[in-house]
Amino acid sequence: MQNRPLSHVRVLDFGHYLAGPLAGMMLADLGAEVIRIDPPGGPRWKDPAFDMLSRGKRALTLDLKSAAGRDTALDLVRRADVVIENFRPGVMERLGLGPEALRQANADIISLSLPGFASTDPEFAGLAAWEAVIAARTGQFTDMGLNRRLMGINPSFTPLGLASAYGAAFGAMSVLFALAARDRTGGDHIEVPLASALLEGLVYNCEQVEDYPDRYKSPRELELERRAREGLPNDLSFAELSEFLDPFYRTYTCADGRGFYIVSCSIVNHPQRVLQVLGLGDLLKELPDFDVYVDKADWPADWALRSYPVGARDRQRLSEAMKAAFLTRPSHEWEALFGAAKAPATAQRSTAEWLADPHALASGLVVELDDPRHGRIRQMGNVAWLADDPGTMIKIAGPKPDDVRGDLSCILEEPPRTSSGGQGKGGWLDGLKVLDLTNVIAGPTIGSTLARFGAQVTLVQPVRPSVDPWNAVVFGLHAQRGKESILLDLHSGAGQEALWRMVAEADVITMNGTDQQRASLGLTESRLNEINPRLILVQLDAWGGPRRGPKSDHLGYDDLAQAATGVMTRFGGGPETPEEHAHFGTIDALTGYCACVALGAALERLRVTGKGGIARASLAAAGEMIQAQFMYDFEGRPAFDEPSGRAARGWGPFYRCYTAADGWMFVAAPTERETALARVPELSDLVGCEADLEAELCNRFAKRPVAHWTHAFAGSSTGITPLGSLHGTRNAGLQLESEGTIDICKATFRAVRHDRHPMGRWVDLVAPNAVRPGKAGITIPGPAPKYGQDTRKILARLGYNDTDIQGMIDAGATAESWSEKYLPE
Repeated sequence: MQNRPLSHVRVLDFGHYLAGPLAGMMLADLGAEVIRIDPPGGPRWKDPAFDMLSRGKRALTLDLKSAAGRDTALDLVRRADVVIENFRPGVMERLGLGPEALRQANADIISLSLPGFASTDPEFAGLAAWEAVIAARTGQFTDMGLNRRLMGINPSFTPLGLASAYGAAFGAMSVLFALAARDRTGGDHIEVPLASALLEGLVYNCEQVEDYPDRYKSPRELELERRAREGLPNDLSFAELSEFLDPFYRTYTCADGRGFYIVSCSIVNHPQRVLQVLGLGDLLKELPDFDVYVDKADWPADWALRSYPVGARDRQRLSEAMKAAFLTRPSHEWEALFGAAKAPATAQRSTAEWLADPHALASGLVVELDDPRHGRIRQMGNVAWLADDPGTMIKIAGPKPDDVRGDLSCILEEPPRTSSGGQGKGGWLDGLKVLDLTNVIAGPTIGSTLARFGAQVTLVQPVRPSVDPWNAVVFGLHAQRGKESILLDLHSGAGQEALWRMVAEADVITMNGTDQQRASLGLTESRLNEINPRLILVQLDAWGGPRRGPKSDHLGYDDLAQAATGVMTRFGGGPETPEEHAHFGTIDALTGYCACVALGAALERLRVTGKGGIARASLAAAGEMIQAQFMYDFEGRPAFDEPSGRAARGWGPFYRCYTAADGWMFVAAPTERETALARVPELSDLVGCEADLEAELCNRFAKRPVAHWTHAFAGSSTGITPLGSLHGTRNAGLQLESEGTIDICKATFRAVRHDRHPMGRWVDLVAPNAVRPGKAGITIPGPAPKYGQDTRKILARLGYNDTDIQGMIDAGATAESWSEKYLPE
């Protein structure tokens, strides 16, 4: 279909398994012509998930080890815009298709490499980087959240391909930003190590604040500290653990037996809405509510309704009252009532249930198509889209089994692409003015990501905070980096006037909210087009899709998308024991990156057509993306039997966490399997073993240290790595900001200690090094501003004089601070 955002872009997809094909699918879903390059014998990964990732693509079989195959590939490069590959470092060079060879064929080509670890990393570059090897080494399986730590469970295996999901989003985003800037900067080679992307995606679990105040610690964190202090074991049962969960941040059982998850803390009015919906409004008269942007020593009570967590005095009685209330109705009734009341909550579902959910289907979050292999199939929809793109809902299955593998002679007859002549330096987004109207994590991630590529980001927040300091300040330490900050009352005439002055100057506006919330701000498509037809609005929400559905205007957060799309029931082991997937921001950060992909498509369309518009992403869509391997269903589909629950250690004997003599390690031999065992003397007798091979390997591996097994399997496609931890990975790559230049180009992992932070405490944050262009510049954003610190400067830039500004401050239309301290204690 022509006239789609990327219909003029041609992509050569050399990707295999998950990350590369997923990045290619994202571009194909936005209208790009994607040509999948297969080896003789067809794709390496023969799975329905790979068929889904191949939708909308054409296929060509090439033997890249032959001169003819390589020459054909280079001929295609001369007529393409983008090349994607996710081989191990050095493979493309050995095939004669490395970055230099691609650039000689086409000076304007944008090439994307998605290795497991950085190609320049002397320690990890050669490691066989299977998805779980990346996760294990980075620390994804270790200390998987407060629940598992209190239950004494470590490690915790999860089958979710987080590294590939984050890497694909970073990759697609960077390709599109590079394309939009190509007239100025020319072609570029971009490397996105999946392990680097994973660490960035889990940044909120790596964040460390000096002398972190107790007021921001949850009951679970305080219980962990108490047990460590008193020498007690972490051995809570799942039922015991539940009583440490906040009443407004946990799962309840409904009359139909289904779990119902609410995440309604930290936001002004959300707990009140929950209690009103449940018929417990009378309790509100007894519960404290006051400004929490002061030190806890000045609080009139030990907690407030607008701040997480609920105090110990009221936690149990609130939980008991809410448990009883939920038992009076079935989950579907509560879901409708909570949605209408704008109280964030959802029923717990499995992935299979989500794929058949009426809202998922109506909204286009799940699409149906006719597949030549599997018949009528339901699968994940777009994870990034433009609101007015007519082709978003149209999905075409991948190449047929008997396809001639793509007769592309018509393409080879085209003239080579004409060079843009761009040779400039700087960031891809230099000069782009972004107006940021977002809060919490997912929305602010957009602006902080754009800032690293050179965008100028102005953050607008309300005069009176609607979010508590935990969400706004603690999470904002990362999500608000690189921005300037102004406080405005958008309910006032003066605040509205200032906002629209900023809108008139902006190139991009970002917001997280539903269509209803966007309309209430006056950010309608028609009004934005009147002000500036080139303006792009980037919008993300919880349940939005390319079409409207019954839950499109329901509110939600990361954990709710986990609950609705099946992540929590899988991780917890079933509907009776759903658990949050361990890490803060698992979906939040990814949604922000997907919104950047949508923006990249909008910028490329703007470059070609001069037309702006609305770029979209949602938490639910990102929740599908982290489950891409399982996000499909059809008649006769094999069972959803992927590893789940607290006892999961892997997929089986050849892809599993094992205990070595000196600690945990991960062993990945999914293709070699018994062939790998045959090469190791201590294990060769297990080939053809009729006993429990997993148990036998557990016994053998426990006798030698990790280093022994790493050496024993070296030089093969079997990957072995010790299990790292997120904090250990962060600390090993830590550099001090005060020392000057931060090296983000060589090592896979890099973190920064902001030891001169304006809050008066140092803070450790993951460095922005997932995207590594060969030419374009990357900026390490400065510390997040204290909210409102730039109010006067921004208003002056908008044309207000000192008298005007002081009058606006006196009238409450604007302000310079939420609190005396950067971080109230």
